Amino acid sequence: MPKKFNQTLWLFIMGFLVMSCTPKEKTIDYPFTRTVNQIDNYFGTNVSDPYRWLEDLDSEEVLNWAHSQQDVTQEYLDKIPFTDKIEGLLKSKWDYERMGRPFHRKDRYFYYHNTGLQNHSILYYKDGIDGDAKVLLDPNSFSGDGSKSLSMVSVSKDGKSLAYGISQSGSDWDEYYVKDVVSGNHYDDHLKWIKFSKASWLPDGSGFYYGRYPELKGYEFETQNQNNKLYLHRLATSQSEDELVYEDPDNPDYGFSSWVTNDEKYQILGAWSGANDHTLLFYRDFGSNNKFLPIVNEWKGDFKLIHNVGREFYVFTRFESPNGRVMKFDLLNSDFSTWADVIPESSDILSGARIVNRNQILTTFKKDLIDEVKIFNLDGTFISDIQLPDMGSVGFSSQWDDTEIFYDFSSFLYPTSIFSLNLKNLQSKLYWGPNLPFHASNFTLKREFYESKDGTLIPMFIVHKSDLKLDGQNPTYLYGYGGFNGSVTPYFSVSRLTWLELGGVLALPAIRGGGEYGEDWHEAGMLDRKQNVFDDFIAAGEFLIETGYTSSEKLAIGGGSNGGLLVSACMLQRPNLFSVVDCSVPVTDMLRFHKFTIGWAWVPEYGSSEDEAQFQTLIEYSPVHNVKTDVDYPSIIISTGDHDDRVVPSHSYKLAAELQAKNGKGNPMLLRVHGKSGHGAGKPTNQVIREIAETWAFILNEMNETP
Repeated sequence: MPKKFNQTLWLFIMGFLVMSCTPKEKTIDYPFTRTVNQIDNYFGTNVSDPYRWLEDLDSEEVLNWAHSQQDVTQEYLDKIPFTDKIEGLLKSKWDYERMGRPFHRKDRYFYYHNTGLQNHSILYYKDGIDGDAKVLLDPNSFSGDGSKSLSMVSVSKDGKSLAYGISQSGSDWDEYYVKDVVSGNHYDDHLKWIKFSKASWLPDGSGFYYGRYPELKGYEFETQNQNNKLYLHRLATSQSEDELVYEDPDNPDYGFSSWVTNDEKYQILGAWSGANDHTLLFYRDFGSNNKFLPIVNEWKGDFKLIHNVGREFYVFTRFESPNGRVMKFDLLNSDFSTWADVIPESSDILSGARIVNRNQILTTFKKDLIDEVKIFNLDGTFISDIQLPDMGSVGFSSQWDDTEIFYDFSSFLYPTSIFSLNLKNLQSKLYWGPNLPFHASNFTLKREFYESKDGTLIPMFIVHKSDLKLDGQNPTYLYGYGGFNGSVTPYFSVSRLTWLELGGVLALPAIRGGGEYGEDWHEAGMLDRKQNVFDDFIAAGEFLIETGYTSSEKLAIGGGSNGGLLVSACMLQRPNLFSVVDCSVPVTDMLRFHKFTIGWAWVPEYGSSEDEAQFQTLIEYSPVHNVKTDVDYPSIIISTGDHDDRVVPSHSYKLAAELQAKNGKGNPMLLRVHGKSGHGAGKPTNQVIREIAETWAFILNEMNETP
């Protein structure tokens, strides 16, 4: 394929004829969306909410409206002539063997494998790492259309029993089942009303702890999730017989988890509330019914127990150390003043720590977005760096007493591969690598730094074909997230590779609100500092234009969830800077997000409209409250899932209604409602590929580009 999109005379003529009848040139007849006279008063300010009725997601009127919106969108997308071509390219690249890093329980190893285009990866096991592979669980058998997916897996310590969760249509609600690993037979166990939990097995494999919400009578995709309780489930018993381990009715927003320490001496109780990583920790002697005693009983930071040697516990935390550190304390004297640093805070970002080889701490640091791996002794003495294949991202599977562990490594131009690490000689070797016809030398990866509005330097990865010309005419996809301490890090993506091979530029800035530079970087994009996030992203677009990568006419922006909030807010603030917006499962109603499902947990990140000062901040950028009349907004496709019970579809519905009402005769303001889909996880491969193909096609079509 030529370096630029095809522009021969013949294709120009044919493209003109095609584009003359493409959807971009015709007025779209959007479905009628009625309004209501809903006025809410916030601290003396009246705020109109004309589409409040779209929050009633179970009503026939809303369901019919959503179906009509999808029909209009699909009609528009179906008229783009090159979607099938892009889908074919995606399929050809997607069709390669993939493997997940192995994990083990005793001498039994488990791993995921996909032949290429299977809707879901299959879980296998081996008796010994060199044993014969046997199918343990095939999620492709859960449903004929792939709408049921594997959402949780937990293997007992002895490797004999598997607890697993199934999600229906991408919902966050899980249903648990249990099967015998060797025989493959299922027990009668069937557990429901589980969300944001995991099965934590007892040491003898006789049962597991898990968190559960009260049963809902309808409206499970809207009702607030509160009053979580911790239960102990015994193997091969009914859920009705589960033992209540802990609850806190005075604090309905708390959620709970529990596990037993490696030495089987202590039971740990963890509590969470909100999405800020802050935790409470308690303990009691394992096997007793004693009251849980406090380790950390104030909401002051994140504390992750990683190991104990008797009463001496090791903790990873960012409390009073925004870049992270490892500390230790005596369980019987756990006042924070007695805690001691093991691995002190440094200028690099400590993103993870675990115990391996009984007496070593395996750590992952981020340095300017790139992962580095270091090993220390339990006393904090540095042992060695671990050499990684390239600049990229790493993930580990390990047990505290492992002498050999597995890790996966990936980068933008390095397909995900599995390595084993011998902890005796600290040597890595390739365990498994993909057979993918891909040549990294055909592409260029850069890490640039640019200034945001307030002068803060922001790093950004830029990837493109090696022969790219900086002529300002390259279709560019600028992706961001910027929230909840989430980091934009290098990883391999067939979807993004396809965009690159189509001639596009990919840009990923590490904007504030994320965790790329520690907790300070995160907090700089929270609450009343949220505008920093939008400023950082807007500045990234300006940088790409100023440096000749692209132009406003060729610049698309994309993001999902909090990233959907990001791109919709930036579109409204700077409509002339961007050409196309890919807005997926977005948070858009910043005054009411906390009233649905798990939305209350985001208040520490965003603030709440029930606080006067925070309301003033939220109303200034809330997307559904900032759509203006007669503004030429960029083309936008807003995507949501009809079963999204995390960011409920009404966020997308309201934004689409506002844009269509106020900009209906301009660029397309499309709402795409994915059927049998949630927040994004668990989608079958065939659905994912088609959705991506339609997205890339929409973006190119709106730029008047033909691949």
